[in-house]
Amino acid sequence: MADLYPTIPQCAVVATALKVLLWPAYKSTDFEVHRNWLAITNSLPFNEWYYEKTSEWTLDYPPFFAYFEWAMSQVANVFHPDMLQVKSLNYDSWQTIYFQRATVIVTEFVLMSALMLFIKASPANSKRQSHAAALSILLSPGLLIIDHIHFQYNGFLYGVLILSIVLARYQKDWLLASGVIFAALLCLKHIYLYLAPAYFVYLLRAYCLGPRSIFDIKLFNCIKLGTGIVAIVGLAFGPFAYLEQIPQVFSRLFPFSRGLCHAYWAPNVWAMYSFTDRVLIYLAPYLKLPIDREAVNSVTRGLVGDTSFAVLPNIPPRMTFILTLAAQIPALIKLFLQPTWDNFVATITLCGYASFLFGWHVHEKAIILVIIPFSLLALKDRRYLGAFRPLAVAGHVSLFPLLFTAMEFPVKVVYTIVWLIAFLLAFDQLAPASEKPRVFLFDRFSLLYIAVAIPLIAYCSLFHQLIFGARFEFLPLMFISSYSAVGVVGSWLGFLVVFFTS
Repeated sequence: MADLYPTIPQCAVVATALKVLLWPAYKSTDFEVHRNWLAITNSLPFNEWYYEKTSEWTLDYPPFFAYFEWAMSQVANVFHPDMLQVKSLNYDSWQTIYFQRATVIVTEFVLMSALMLFIKASPANSKRQSHAAALSILLSPGLLIIDHIHFQYNGFLYGVLILSIVLARYQKDWLLASGVIFAALLCLKHIYLYLAPAYFVYLLRAYCLGPRSIFDIKLFNCIKLGTGIVAIVGLAFGPFAYLEQIPQVFSRLFPFSRGLCHAYWAPNVWAMYSFTDRVLIYLAPYLKLPIDREAVNSVTRGLVGDTSFAVLPNIPPRMTFILTLAAQIPALIKLFLQPTWDNFVATITLCGYASFLFGWHVHEKAIILVIIPFSLLALKDRRYLGAFRPLAVAGHVSLFPLLFTAMEFPVKVVYTIVWLIAFLLAFDQLAPASEKPRVFLFDRFSLLYIAVAIPLIAYCSLFHQLIFGARFEFLPLMFISSYSAVGVVGSWLGFLVVFFTS
């Protein structure tokens, strides 16, 4: 039945045409970040890569991504070597723009291949659901906004993640490949460390221990998995360990001097915490609460740095780590006791939720870390779909402030709304009924939550400026972030109920 739908390659061709049309569109500082990394890896010996600081956008991804940039720079050197000068800051000739935009499209072949494998690996009675889920990821407005306008390489990276997840479905020795590929992904971008606990528990239980007893240790499997992971890590970090540069590399990868909240609040628990602090500033005189006057403008100043709260207690990095781990542990316990592939994907999703909701200095773009693995399960039954709907709306609406120029407004709004209508309606038709009763109140919450999205977008994108002009410019960001945070937290709670009652 899946052949009733457009194939993955067919949709990729159409999507590519749209992405090429967007090449002249707005590009963020991430465009210069990656141009600078191309220049660093091309023109400097690798022992200087993690020390170079001519630009403020220093290399802060793991070594495999640096090697990836080096490989692309070899091609760039043939077509336009001027873009590879370290001192050519903010260089954006049309050749540079076209080359970098094209590399994002070409490297998405990894995502397309992984999604095709996901469909192939799905059971025969769920091919239609898998096909729809794969198309929703391929055509994701999140990837369009973040990669093809704002500028990053998430399509390539999430393709590697999905490949690793799908290989785990085949069991047996493919679990070894899954673990090794995930290790390579960690050496490409370290944000995926948040998902590592799910991989550790699943590989331990399904590959390293026997199915009947946890005391039945498969020693040869342990050796193979350990050797594969050590080999991958050695290839990535070995040269820098030989040069005794590991402390310098890690200081770039984990800059804990950044504040709790990003310049624009990611829609998580700390956005709600920050919003509460804003409200309490005005209520404090009536409630006789002490106010830290120096911190009044801290969480709304739009800068990256230490975040101080005026009324509520400040949050140290250690607290965010404890909360993230605590939120992950229940799912990890269930995965250990029931190491099925569905539970594995669900635990990956819940690890992503925990890191996004409670992590330190979370970027709004990290919501894709939750949406994409959840998409693989969204059509498992209608209870899962009920938890997915508010996440799909909140996660994509929360990305709108990344594009703030007039040209991109219709692209982000129209494309996202069309995607939401098309896929949520299709998902509603395809999701099978659940054996357990759905949560009535949660269904109503999803409906009300989605209904609020349109007037909120209209106000924040249009009416606020007409009413207030340049005043209160942070207010729309606060509204969108707080609204999106409610949706993400609600979705998380709903998914917890579904997962632990399945």
